[in-house]
Amino acid sequence: MRYKNMKKIISCLLVVMMLATVFTACGSSNNTTNGDATPTSSGSSDNGSASTDNTSGGTDTSTEDTTAEKPVVTFSAIDFNSGTSNTGEDAETILNMIKDYTGTDIQISWIQSDVLDEKNTLALANPSTMPMIMTFNGAVNGTVVSAAKDGAFVDLAPYLADSAKYPNLSQANADVNASLTVDGQLIGIYRARDIGRYGVSYRADWAEKLGLGVPQTIDDIYNMLYAFTYNDPDGNGIDDTIGMEMTSYTGPFDIMQTWFGCGNGWAEVDGNLVPVQLQDEYMVALDWFKKIYDDGLLPSDWAVRTTDTWSNGCKTGENGVYIDVLDGGRRVWDYFVTNNIMSVVDNTQFASMNLIGTIEGKTMATSGYNGYFTLSASTCDTEEKIEAALTFLDKMCDDEMITLTSYGLKDKNYEINDAGYLVDTDAGDTALALGYTGLSQLVAYIPNTESTTLTPEYTERQILEKQVKAEAKQYAVFNPALAYLTNSETYSDVGTTIDEIIKQARTQYICGEIDKAGMEAAIQSWLDQGGQTVIDEVNAQYHAN
Repeated sequence: MRYKNMKKIISCLLVVMMLATVFTACGSSNNTTNGDATPTSSGSSDNGSASTDNTSGGTDTSTEDTTAEKPVVTFSAIDFNSGTSNTGEDAETILNMIKDYTGTDIQISWIQSDVLDEKNTLALANPSTMPMIMTFNGAVNGTVVSAAKDGAFVDLAPYLADSAKYPNLSQANADVNASLTVDGQLIGIYRARDIGRYGVSYRADWAEKLGLGVPQTIDDIYNMLYAFTYNDPDGNGIDDTIGMEMTSYTGPFDIMQTWFGCGNGWAEVDGNLVPVQLQDEYMVALDWFKKIYDDGLLPSDWAVRTTDTWSNGCKTGENGVYIDVLDGGRRVWDYFVTNNIMSVVDNTQFASMNLIGTIEGKTMATSGYNGYFTLSASTCDTEEKIEAALTFLDKMCDDEMITLTSYGLKDKNYEINDAGYLVDTDAGDTALALGYTGLSQLVAYIPNTESTTLTPEYTERQILEKQVKAEAKQYAVFNPALAYLTNSETYSDVGTTIDEIIKQARTQYICGEIDKAGMEAAIQSWLDQGGQTVIDEVNAQYHAN
């Protein structure tokens, strides 16, 4: 394999020795798991933030030989838990349960999240130091693309086609896989997130008071925004409400654009891929956004409202419509219940939000993942090793492993109630949860983001959120250019800069600071400053495929 480009990064033996230390499991059974994002005492998994470094490995130190004849699989995983991943009294027991279930001698090196990119880059420069399975956070970047083109990773597509060997991983979403494809090779296994996560949440009690039905069309949304602004939905006789929640975060416009037929960033038009600002529907959408702004249906100062106030308007009763992730709308509803905010229709009931996944039968898809696993071609250098690594990742997606890594041990970390639901018994007991904390970082969550056989007893709010997300998934509009943008050299260099041109111009147009000619000038600037080259590079790949 060729690693001539990456080898330039390291020129001395000292760095090689350092990397060998970083990526070698050090035999400590107390450092072998990691929570998925923001850790909680119950081990539930949502995306999270950085913590301190813990690069010691997860080698089993028990006297009983539980790894006999099991193939060794080395794994670098993200540590979000300040070095406490899998460090509790049950750490060794739980890790051995994973080894036995997957039939592998998994050896884990934990890497602090804020140095993950740096250490992965160093490893890529020295193939012999690469663990068999490497974790990458976020989306594919230029460094990974360069390494992939140099042959750093196993092409997973032929293997994941085998549903008998890999019943879980073979169900990966093809659209999401496309964004992890470099030069026609699938280089990673994504860590799944809800695809149909975006939608509309609105004050259900306000809508009931004003006699409004469930919105299904763009006109329905406009009428709701107007009524929530001017028809006194809270019944206090004061002109103190504005229809739509909005801050300087412009994600809601991206979501709403899809209702008009715009793509998700890019779209296929007449056999070519184009950025949405070149679609006819784009200006139709912008004119509508400008209308709701001019009509006072969103805050006049939205463009300077900081994002840390996002959703505050709905919580305080200033706004009634929240367009973003559906779980955000559900959390507003949770706020009403927690803080005893009562319905404007029935003061014996809590105020409530309704959640809608699609308008005009469309919504914007998420990327479908956050982070991914690769198999290193240098250390997964035989079919047996590749199979062992993929078998581990596949089995970790089984219900049993999702439950173990999310909730720990039955009758110690959780119990089953009479209704058959899982009940956390270590909630608030961080020390008790340490045995499994972090192990969710080893799970791809394909095809399910949680166990299908054992779940907590969800609230009606959570149940509705899950239902709407599942229904919206089939209507979600993906970005068809994601994989090709990843491989566009020009987009890697200037993409962020030129995309900001369009983002700023859109805001200026909506607020009346520029007219249509000004918007068209911004689009031309995007093209002149590298956008046209990006289009050419994207379509060269698209047509080659």
